[in-house]
Amino acid sequence: LFSIVLQSSNSLKASYEDWLLTYGLSISPFHLRWQTALFNRQFYNWGRWKPRFLYLWFSIGMVFGIVAMFGSVILLGKTLLQTLTQMLTEAPKAQNDRMLQVVVSVLSPGLYLRRYRLIVLHENSPCSVVPGVNLPVSQLTYFFSAILISGVIHEVGHGVAAIREQVRFNGFGIFIFIVYPGAFVDLFTTHLQLISPVQQLRIFCAGVWHNFVLGVASFMVLFLLPAILFPFYYTGVGALVTEVTEDSPANGPRGLFVGDLVTNLQDCPVYNVEDWNFCLGEISEKSQVGYCVSAATLQQLSFPARVYRRLDGTVECCSNNSLTDICFSYSSKLDSRLYACLPARKVIEASKVCRTNTDCHKDFVPSFCVTPSLENQTRLIRVKHPPHIDMLYVGHPMHLQYTVSLSSFVPRQNFLSIDLPVVIETFCKYLISLSGALAVINAVPCFALDGQWILNSFLEATLSSLIIEKQNRELVGFLILLAGSALLAANVALGLWMVTAR
Repeated sequence: LFSIVLQSSNSLKASYEDWLLTYGLSISPFHLRWQTALFNRQFYNWGRWKPRFLYLWFSIGMVFGIVAMFGSVILLGKTLLQTLTQMLTEAPKAQNDRMLQVVVSVLSPGLYLRRYRLIVLHENSPCSVVPGVNLPVSQLTYFFSAILISGVIHEVGHGVAAIREQVRFNGFGIFIFIVYPGAFVDLFTTHLQLISPVQQLRIFCAGVWHNFVLGVASFMVLFLLPAILFPFYYTGVGALVTEVTEDSPANGPRGLFVGDLVTNLQDCPVYNVEDWNFCLGEISEKSQVGYCVSAATLQQLSFPARVYRRLDGTVECCSNNSLTDICFSYSSKLDSRLYACLPARKVIEASKVCRTNTDCHKDFVPSFCVTPSLENQTRLIRVKHPPHIDMLYVGHPMHLQYTVSLSSFVPRQNFLSIDLPVVIETFCKYLISLSGALAVINAVPCFALDGQWILNSFLEATLSSLIIEKQNRELVGFLILLAGSALLAANVALGLWMVTAR
């Protein structure tokens, strides 16, 4: 009975392996790979299209790849020094969180030699991208899609360049390593070893070259997006609210709603999302502005209240637990500083923004510049979004920035989606970041990266006459690869530590 069960198990295993082989599937722990020859004809068509143009195209790519190899070492060295300086400094500079920062020490692509063929394989190992930590969960679709597209374009570059140089193309495939997608091409090793080092350089540099081109193309789409979407969306009239989170201080009956058009923050005009971010940054960095109130109005609105100091040294004078009253401070000729608890909306509406009492002198009417007396880093911000009543926000400006999503594009027709321009913008930014990261990381002279093969071919092409012995050239290459690998590993380790230590 045991023998029958064993034979049945072996038969089932053989059938399963044959099924995987038939469909080009390979399954191992944390790794799922699919390879096919379905696209071979298309790759051969691309590789034989306009030979002179492709020769020039991949020759430019070869020069770019060599420059990128040296540039990546300089960039990683500079990054490592900056990271070490930040770690050793007691008060490191605050990073600018306004920008979309997808810092990726990612995608460790490799070239794996087999006995009969060479597989250009990019196994993505996350280094400084931690979903849910420094990468919002809502952005995962953009992230993984951009990784896959960047990897595919990278491999298309290798494949087309190989066919252009008469290297046999065996197949194309995609894989998932843990949760990270990627792509690879399968090339015939013997053909690759027979061609000259310069031809090899065109093939090995094609991946980083195509990633660079993809990044530039994405940047151009991002830059020209207002012109591209002009027939359907117009810009320069304000920042359109596309989302307000549930925990946002801007959420409520007197707050912001999806579809509102923000035109001003205090006296700072808002024509697009960049203006919104700039104005919030200015408001955060500068002291709280005041509002001109006549002496008669000040006397009419204010009521006596006890003045006391908060723990941070600021003064509070409203003790009536009102959600509409705020403590204001102002100066007079008799006393250096006075305080009054005033209804915020009545004070601010139709009032001129000021810094000192001099800004309020008009028509000989006695007026004061009253300034909200709030906790440190807290601001009172008037947000104009006509035709609705102004929103009065009290809190840290950055909290408002993080919880309200906006777009610079306003639909010309009601049936047009307000999210489409945001989707295109965000996806282009991810493509720029990830495709650029793939180009930079791949160019590093490091073991298992494209940079290893670029370096070896570069040394063969340049040092053959200076260092006659091939063994000595290989030793030079090994030492450089060792240094490059250590440099990349140090950046990855410190980058991970910086992310997880926050």
